[in-house]
Amino acid sequence: QVQLVESGGGTVQAGASLRLSCVVSGRAIENSFMGWFRQAPGKDRECVASISWGVGTTQYGDSVKGRFTSSRDNAKNTVYLQLNSLRPEDAAVYYCAIGNIPYGWSTSRAVDFNYWGQGTQVTVSS
Repeated sequence: QVQLVESGGGTVQAGASLRLSCVVSGRAIENSFMGWFRQAPGKDRECVASISWGVGTTQYGDSVKGRFTSSRDNAKNTVYLQLNSLRPEDAAVYYCAIGNIPYGWSTSRAVDFNYWGQGTQVTVSS
């Protein structure tokens, strides 16, 4: 059974940093396409970062490029999302997910991910 558990969210002031973790069980992350999404109230789920199989190539959404960094620790089977220079508009529930796409492909569409964590709340005050 594949499970993803996020942690690390919280309430911070604008300009602060957080590091989110996603511990995966039942699937090796080095053999998976991993995505980080966020969803604010009334908005669609948005892919903010992804990390691919193998060497772990990362991609980022335009709204977070230069501020967020995704990484992984294969030994711990854990994916991380470092959030720097947080803004009030970054406030959302953040999810990690495993993509259901052919090896070598990439995607940022939520419909292409079939395993999801429960989410962790990030709140940013101005």
